[in-house]
Amino acid sequence: MKRKRETVVAQEGTPDTSKPTAVFEASGGRAYTVSVALPGSIISKYEDPCLPKTLLTDHPFSAQSPELKTLLVGRIARALAVFCVDEVVIFDDGQSKQRKGDGRNTQNRDDRFTGNSDPNYFMLYVLSYLETPPFLRSHLFPTHPDLQYAGILPSLDMPHHLRSDDWCQYREGVTVEQVAADQSQKKKKKKQGKDDSGFGGTTLVDVGLQQKFSIPAIIPPKTRVTVKLPENMDSLTDNYNALMASAVPPSEPREQAGYYWGYTIRAASSLSAVITECTYSGGYDLTFGTSERGTSLSELTGHSKETTVPEFKHMLIVFGGVAGLEVAVKADTELQKMGVEEPKDLFDYWVNLCPGQGSRTIRTEEAVWLGLMGLREVVLSKGKR
Repeated sequence: MKRKRETVVAQEGTPDTSKPTAVFEASGGRAYTVSVALPGSIISKYEDPCLPKTLLTDHPFSAQSPELKTLLVGRIARALAVFCVDEVVIFDDGQSKQRKGDGRNTQNRDDRFTGNSDPNYFMLYVLSYLETPPFLRSHLFPTHPDLQYAGILPSLDMPHHLRSDDWCQYREGVTVEQVAADQSQKKKKKKQGKDDSGFGGTTLVDVGLQQKFSIPAIIPPKTRVTVKLPENMDSLTDNYNALMASAVPPSEPREQAGYYWGYTIRAASSLSAVITECTYSGGYDLTFGTSERGTSLSELTGHSKETTVPEFKHMLIVFGGVAGLEVAVKADTELQKMGVEEPKDLFDYWVNLCPGQGSRTIRTEEAVWLGLMGLREVVLSKGKR
């Protein structure tokens, strides 16, 4: 990705710190993915009599107000972006306190704040908003109470959050207008025995540039699409007509060019559903569960042959809520039917992210940073390209 900004020339031998220099550089296609799963209950109030009172007192419900709930999701999104996480799964661990009368149906989500009634949905919605390039948000996210404090959210500034003066062959866009097929031209081509595939209708796409692009497909308006632009834009500049481009799978920038292209989001009804409903072919082939009762992460990332982590294509890291993953196992009816009692039995590795912690508790949003940082070397050295 090339950035067409003017740069300040620093004195010889002095680094220029006037602007960020850590611009993501693609280095060839990447096949492996990193997924993170965590419960939406971390922003919910707990009133579970089964939980120790000391735990509830010393680990305050970290998101009492809408502002704090929004900021907590923002901190997690920052970690996902910094460490190039490809998928985030929000699962129900059975610990969310549902407000009486609010319900969990989609009818109540359209015009109500869901941070209290449905924290899983709230996290999904805000994470999706943050992952979307800024110029697309007004098209795809109507005014909603869940975004009332969107102005305090941090910027993720990911590679696909391109500015108008940035150049990248791939861009995210939104469809704005459909152009019906020219039937007379189509019939004429068919009669002449020529290919008529280009006359099946097109769709105009806004990709954040002055010029709109046309893709050879009929797609409903206000649909987000990943677009691959022509390689030589300078020779194709046209101030009057839309230029042709192609719609590609959202995974292509990562798989073909090696770009980090944001994260996908999905919901899971339980802890077991996080694994069984994996959208990747073949499922997750390397899984980590996190707990203060696990093995020290340093033992896995060391050079001992007995603890060598294998290569992987799809890694999953699962974090628990206030009471850990143990309560998620107890609330999972499928796991109970199977006789699973310990969460460590679900994962390849059961790890402690911070042995000897000075605080009695580590909050989930802190654990996400610790886990992704601790496993960074494993991701870079063991991921199959």
